[in-house]
Amino acid sequence: MRRPFEAVDTTALMRAHAPPPEYFETEWFLPPEAIEQRQLARLRERAAQAYRVPFFRRRWDAAGFHPEGIRSLEDLWRAPAYTVEDLRKSIEANPPLGDYQGASLANADREPLRIFMSGATTGAPRPTLYTQWDREVGAILTARALYLQGIRPGDVVVNAWAYSTHNGAFNFDEALHKWLSCVVITTGTGNVTSSRRQVELARDYRATAILTTGDYLLHLAAVAKEMGLDPKRDLALRALPNIGDREKLEATFGLPNYQSYGFHEVQWVALECPARAGLHVFEDAYVVQIVDPETGERVPDGQQGSLCVTEIYKTGSPQFRYNIMDLSTLYPRERCACGSWLRRIAPFAGRGDQMVKLRGVNLWPEAVGAIARDDPRLEPEWFVRAVREGNRDEMIAHVVTRAEPAEHAAIAIAAETRLKERLGLRIRVEVAKPGALDAWTEIHTAPKPKRFRDERSSGNH
Repeated sequence: MRRPFEAVDTTALMRAHAPPPEYFETEWFLPPEAIEQRQLARLRERAAQAYRVPFFRRRWDAAGFHPEGIRSLEDLWRAPAYTVEDLRKSIEANPPLGDYQGASLANADREPLRIFMSGATTGAPRPTLYTQWDREVGAILTARALYLQGIRPGDVVVNAWAYSTHNGAFNFDEALHKWLSCVVITTGTGNVTSSRRQVELARDYRATAILTTGDYLLHLAAVAKEMGLDPKRDLALRALPNIGDREKLEATFGLPNYQSYGFHEVQWVALECPARAGLHVFEDAYVVQIVDPETGERVPDGQQGSLCVTEIYKTGSPQFRYNIMDLSTLYPRERCACGSWLRRIAPFAGRGDQMVKLRGVNLWPEAVGAIARDDPRLEPEWFVRAVREGNRDEMIAHVVTRAEPAEHAAIAIAAETRLKERLGLRIRVEVAKPGALDAWTEIHTAPKPKRFRDERSSGNH
């Protein structure tokens, strides 16, 4: 047996992936040549490991790609990409883990493992086996992000993410405790610890951050106000590491909010710095490409497409040219105002596989949701449905307000007008009271809120 703390050489770990604050004093400022030289070395090593995994060997052999052919970062483009659908087929053919893991439960006594699953926002959950090294690197990447967003060693932090089969809450906990020496209050979601109690804990222990979705954090702010508290004055928050409505978060708490990006299989990928000129990719752990969401072909720098991510840090389950179908843009390498040469990507712009063609126009639910709720009377909560009514496709945007019911019709008309002006299509808007969309978004139970459902072939409408 090899225990988790025996499975990782901590000195080697910190040398390969510097934790904060050291990272922001050294590797954050590496020149392009050093960044890319290290990427290539790690890419070649990772490709050799991935080739031993049946899923990748099968696909690579069929495409005529071999790891030994990697001589430059450009050669990565010759490796075949894959999508979540390919992973699902692997799981169906080789249940329950598929044949893409690169780690084995049979060796868990020698290679300590954790198993986590995706949040199922795009289908059935996908399992991923994480080795101890993978978890530690993931925690370091997360600690970097939390540090840049304002959390400091010794802080008290409320972790209100759902502790479940998803890795999010655990990853935050590991990053805070192991790599920032923070004191973590593990409240879980509002279903585990009431919202009122979460506010009390944050107030009493002077927490500097509450880790949860931006939507739930705004809900906690509303609860605080109901308790007679001012979220800016009576809470000691110093950081907003929350994904959500930036404008409302900053207005509510009086703090800067920085955007970030990551996903289940690879953990934290990129983070916005105070310059707010794109999200810096942690290039000691990833190579990011952009492809056309429909064809998979290369998209030039500066143009929007689907993120295709290769991790170069793991020892277990590889992700090698994983077309995650999240829409973004990769900017040309240039020095940021913050001094970093790391490549930057645009903030998440929607799901490439959730594009809806409505009367000849391509629409993404995130864009529809953003336009529909662009009204100070509306809450951050929203949900979009694609339905079949009569003999044509329709889209319905559901928004939430605390305004009186008598105002709902006017709010809906204003939102429909904005959508028509900006998108050129009529999209119906339905206004609801707070909490009415919770069953659809699963905001209090899922690792991240669900925002879209295609009902055109389900018969549910």
